[in-house]
Amino acid sequence: MARTVKIEAGTDGRRLRGQENRRRIVEAMLELVRGGNISPGAEDVSARANVGLRTVFRHFDDMDSLYRELSEMIRAEIEPVMSRPWPEGGWPVRLDAIVERRAQVFEKIMPFQIAADVHKHRSAFLREDHELLTRMQRAVLREALPPEMRKDRIAFEALELLLSFDAWRRLRLEQGLSVQQAKKTIAAAAAAISAGRGK
Repeated sequence: MARTVKIEAGTDGRRLRGQENRRRIVEAMLELVRGGNISPGAEDVSARANVGLRTVFRHFDDMDSLYRELSEMIRAEIEPVMSRPWPEGGWPVRLDAIVERRAQVFEKIMPFQIAADVHKHRSAFLREDHELLTRMQRAVLREALPPEMRKDRIAFEALELLLSFDAWRRLRLEQGLSVQQAKKTIAAAAAAISAGRGK
């Protein structure tokens, strides 16, 4: 009986160490990507997580599960922003709120989205995650729009493109705008698309 208890305790201890090592590896990847390393090597992760190289390789065998855990961590960070109720007021007020929220979220996820784009071609999870994010953004915009604008396909698609992560990244990185300049640019263009359409 004592031997059985000892074996179970040893197994539980190894499982807990394995889970702790995996958490450290995922957090190390998160920190490295956030710092600008879009494709961390095993040596980088090993050093940051303070675990052995063999431990990293053991967990790196299943990259999609690691990507999934990274995604869950990121979603937990942005959920408080995404789940805020809409402010009182008409479409112009909601539009301002959408621009502000997406700016906050896009700034936070930008390093991870850039890294995901690099690896998406060989990861089913990253492709599915991208599609899910796109569907969620479209659904949020559709919910916020006045009824008459939901029926205007051209206006909806133009706003969806303008309020997308791709547009934000281009303004911030390729065109070199500050966060405030990018927000003002998007808000002005969105207001022009919306002019005379929403109340």
